[in-house]
Formats: sequence, structure tokens, C-alpha cells
Amino acid sequence: MNRAWRCTCLLMFVGPFALVAQTPNSADMTETIKALLARIDRLEKRVADLEGTAAPAHVEAPAVTASIAQPTTPSPQPPPGSHDDHLAATEAAQGTPQSPLLKLSGFSDIDFSATDQHGTKSGFNEGQFTLHMASALAPKVTVFSEFTMTARTDAGTGSPPAAGFNAEVERIVIRYDQSDYFKVSFGRFHTPINWWNTAFHHGAWLQTTAARPEMVQFGGRFIPVHFVGGLIEGAVPAGGLHLNYNVAVGNGRGSIISRAGDAGDINNNRAWLVNLFVKPDRLFGLQAGASLYRDKIGVGSRNFDEWISSGHLVWAKENPEFIAEFANVNHTETGRLGSFNSQAYYVQFGYRLPEFGQRWKPYYRWEYIHIPSSDPVFIGVQDLAGSTLGMRYDISTFSAFKLEYRNQRRPGLPRINGIFAQTSFTF
Repeated sequence: MNRAWRCTCLLMFVGPFALVAQTPNSADMTETIKALLARIDRLEKRVADLEGTAAPAHVEAPAVTASIAQPTTPSPQPPPGSHDDHLAATEAAQGTPQSPLLKLSGFSDIDFSATDQHGTKSGFNEGQFTLHMASALAPKVTVFSEFTMTARTDAGTGSPPAAGFNAEVERIVIRYDQSDYFKVSFGRFHTPINWWNTAFHHGAWLQTTAARPEMVQFGGRFIPVHFVGGLIEGAVPAGGLHLNYNVAVGNGRGSIISRAGDAGDINNNRAWLVNLFVKPDRLFGLQAGASLYRDKIGVGSRNFDEWISSGHLVWAKENPEFIAEFANVNHTETGRLGSFNSQAYYVQFGYRLPEFGQRWKPYYRWEYIHIPSSDPVFIGVQDLAGSTLGMRYDISTFSAFKLEYRNQRRPGLPRINGIFAQTSFTF
């Protein structure tokens, strides 16, 4: 202990005696001070002994954030003056952590269905379990991924037994944001070939309805839902129109046309697409646009040129909500005359009622798909004409209940009527 602290303690002990002392006997006062100083010395020694021999009361647990546990041992630090040290200092000055922090959000749903289709059973089923993960690597560099688990109908069968769920990396994207006008991404995307496919991702809570339109169904074959490659995007004011663009080059469809070329392109021809749309300032909530997609795909030993053209008109406000999309898929076999054109469209209308805290939202969707029976690429894909009438009730900010009646008709098959219920949520 330092001398100032000892003098302070001495004054605390001596002060009261000095104030009340009535005798001028300095010898007695001197003896008292010596005794007090000796006592302070003994107390200091005892405290020092205790501090040197006492064991720690507890061990600190490693710090854990809401999403990532920090390492229990210190990370190696770069040498002073190195490039890494300079970069870390720059990022710290700009507010970016030296170690990336992962942010998680999740989605899931539980469904019930009952139809009059022959051979089907009514009952509950577990919907997709979805995780969205995002991390900032630098002020203008971000990574986003989407991971799903889907229940399998063949779980436990086969040898070895099939797993209970299919795990899938739906999206993994690293993006460099130069500015609002120019952004570059690489990875696995939801193909920006129409509006729904990039507005509503995995997680049924995100969309008004319980299910996606048939033309953009996950696992469907009409359009390539996923795309692996590079994407350039941005927005230009354009006199208040806010012209947005997407230009992408990648692998296109895989050997199974319902899947993307995740492990590489199946031929030496890249797929590409261009998507343009406007979002006018004067009509906030309106979006209109068109897309063009080009690929070369293989079916067995035969090769086909594929052109997909699409357009959309959307009023994104919920009073009302209006979504309309159309797509034409053209297939032409290489080296042969003749081509095949398949069309699909849907129109969806919804309105959030102002009463009851705006929790109720009735909606209706009409959808149609026509595919020539002679198209060798879409063999097995059936025509469809269907209606969906439903009601969404938002239980809370993060959960919703949906009830739908669906009526579907396919060529040569009986009309199917069904009731579908879903509770969907995010966390």
C-alpha cells in the first residue's frame, strides 16, 4: 500500500482523538501514533498474505453472442505494422468488427390437408425448417445463406435407412456493394427470372398464401428456380422511375432440369439472363418488369436451346395486393426444325381488412399452365387450371394462420377439391 493511503487511514484513526483531546501531552500522542502505525503494518502484511494464497473464486466462461461462441483461447494477433494489422485498424475505425458476427433468423410451418383426390390421405405434415444466416465481412461485403430441412416420405426405408429430412443449401451468396447503382454477387441464387422467385424465398410466413404458384414451385421444372454463377445488379433513378437491373451468367439447369448446376455446368455453354423493372416514385408500391433467360440443356443424348421470356406487374401494398406474372418457355432441339412453347401465368389478389387491427387478409389466386404434350423437355409436366381462395390471420407480428380452399383441374383427370390449413412463423 502507498504512503498516501497509510496517511489517510492514520488521520481516520487519529482525527477523532485530536478533536476531543484536552491535554497537551505530546508524549502520549506520539506513543498513540506509533501504535496505530504498527497496527496498520500488521494489517497490510495480512492482506498481502491472503491475496497471495487465495484461489480464484470462479472461472470465467467464454463469451457467447446470440449466434456465435467466441474461442476460449485468444486469436493470434498480426505483427505490428503488417497489412492485417492495418486492415483490422481500418475496419475498427469504420465500425466493422475484426471477427465477423453471424445473424440468424428462422422460419417453419405446420400444415394440414384434406382432398377428394383418390388414393391420398388427409392429415398433418411438417413444413420446411428454414434458417437464414447473414454476416458482414467488411463495410461493403456481406455473405448470406439459406439452409432448409424438409421431411422425407421415405424416411427409414432402404438399406441403409433413409434419413428423416433432406438437408439443402438453398442459397449461398457473397455480395460486394460498390453503391446502389452497382453490386456484384457470386454464389447460388433464386433465379431473378420473375417477381415471386426473388420476393418470397423459403419460409411460408413470408408470403400471403400457404403455397407458391405452380409455375415457381420449389422442385418444379417449368422455370429454373435456382441459379449458380455471378450476378450484377443495381438501381438508377431515371427521372423518378427507379430503373432496376439484374444481369447474371452461370451454370443454368443441371442434368436433372429441376435442379441447378451446383457441381458444375453439364455442357460448355453458360446460361445468362437479363431482368429489368421499374418502381416509380409517384406510384409507390408499383413494380413492372420483364426478363429474358437463355440456356442450352441436355435431355439424354439430345440438346435443346431454351429461351424463357417473362413479365410481371405488381402492386405490393396490401390495400390491395395485386400480383400478375406470365412466362413463356421455348425449347428448340439443336440441328432440327420446329420448337415447343409452354406458357404459364397466375393472377393473385388480396386485401388486408382495416377492421380488427388489420389482422385479417382474404385472398384469391387463379393460375394456369399449358405444356405441349410433344415437348420432350417437359415430359411428365402436366397442364393445370386452378383456383385458390383463402384467408390469412396474423396471430402476432411473427406468426400467421392460413386457411385455403383449392380447386384444380388437369387434362384427363377428375377435378380435385381440397382444404388446406397452415400455421407459419418466423423466429
